[in-house]
Amino acid sequence: MNNLHAPTVPSGPTTARATNGGAAHLSFTELQRKKENMESELKALSSVLDSHGVDMNTNLLTADGFPRSDIDVAQIRTTRARIIHLRNDYKDLMSKIEKHLHEHFASLAEHLNDDDTTAPVAAAASEAPLRDYIPEALDEPFAKVNTVADNSPAATAGLQAGDLVRNFGWVNISNHDGLKKVAECVQGNEDRNVLVKVSRMSAAPSQRELQLTLVPRRNWGGRGLLGCHILPL
Repeated sequence: MNNLHAPTVPSGPTTARATNGGAAHLSFTELQRKKENMESELKALSSVLDSHGVDMNTNLLTADGFPRSDIDVAQIRTTRARIIHLRNDYKDLMSKIEKHLHEHFASLAEHLNDDDTTAPVAAAASEAPLRDYIPEALDEPFAKVNTVADNSPAATAGLQAGDLVRNFGWVNISNHDGLKKVAECVQGNEDRNVLVKVSRMSAAPSQRELQLTLVPRRNWGGRGLLGCHILPL
């Protein structure tokens, strides 16, 4: 699975799902990033179902009760289970984000009252940044770009050999599963924008952090949807 020229989506079980047990202690920025990652993964999983021509309610059995032979029933069941887990986690995460915002605005109101300020709370809230808004923490790299084909989607996005991949869409060091999830993200986002965050060595000893927009696509003149070779670290 090291070669992503022809990525495939595994039909076996996915990795254990991440829980939101520690979400209550995350900053607003981290909660937002977690929300965006979930939305990206749900979108990719929905595309997997679309590729089979099914949805969450499509019957996977024949009239006599046997698994249908025209679709990958095992993969569809695994994908559906993951979607259900993610939807539950997403609902819980949104509750935490809402609570975080309520606490923030309540704190602003209290601060204004203490200062005997007559300016409307809503106006102050719209102008003031969140208390814990900090630059986004960088995920650890989990893969390295080995080669990039000329005129490929990867080359068009600006990827270069030697780039260290920190995020590939919703995939990061905690869930890449030996790069299998990168392949899943690629297949689920064909002809769509995928945000890729990489580190690139520049003049020693400095390093550049880049955010690139990659659009996986066919018929670019080479193999696969990316046109690059990525290796796990």
